Amino acid sequence: MREATVFYKNKVAGILTQLDKGSFVFKYDRDWFLDTKKPAISLTLPKTKQKYTSNYLFPFFYNMLPEGSNKQTVCFENRIDTKDYFGILLTTANQDTIGAVTLKKIEA
Repeated sequence: MREATVFYKNKVAGILTQLDKGSFVFKYDRDWFLDTKKPAISLTLPKTKQKYTSNYLFPFFYNMLPEGSNKQTVCFENRIDTKDYFGILLTTANQDTIGAVTLKKIEA
């Protein structure tokens, strides 16, 4: 199992988990959910108390991944399998992203 804290404008918004069998879970942080001024991180992941589950990386997070030669370079330099989308996401979305959302790996 691998996990990452999901930040929205540097504030904790939730947790993204990849389970051992490869499926994914996203859950909003309790404080984020209860604050009515805080937005959903994505239109496809509206604020809810329930966990979101998927057999694949959620499209919102998948769209944060590099593509083409940038992806190849990231994978080569960091020794990540090109199909390890969660690993690529953890490597590339921890600082500078094109939106307000960043992720930081939770060390076990």
